[in-house]
Amino acid sequence: MSLALDIISGVLLLIGSVLLIIGGIGLLRFPDFYSRIQAAGITDTLASIAVLIGLMLQAPDIPTAAKLLFTLFFLLFTAPTASHAMAKAARHSKVAPWRTGEGGDSSPR
Repeated sequence: MSLALDIISGVLLLIGSVLLIIGGIGLLRFPDFYSRIQAAGITDTLASIAVLIGLMLQAPDIPTAAKLLFTLFFLLFTAPTASHAMAKAARHSKVAPWRTGEGGDSSPR
């Protein structure tokens, strides 16, 4: 049973790490604030789920696993809310989304 938990935990930690790398690449590659915030918000939330569940499977005792579970619930509520608040603040500040113009250049709104 311990070997199965170690394998599942390792796979979840690997998935979380890959998602974080993909999110970082998205932050570098996407053209505007709105698409970058989407890449960061979605991948960070999914990566935190995978990493924290992987860590819960490796927890030595129940109180440690419970703390990780509370952290997971906290992140599930706050990460999407923070992304939404930043996008709303950017819209309120009139940050223009990226649009393609003639020749592939971005055109101002």
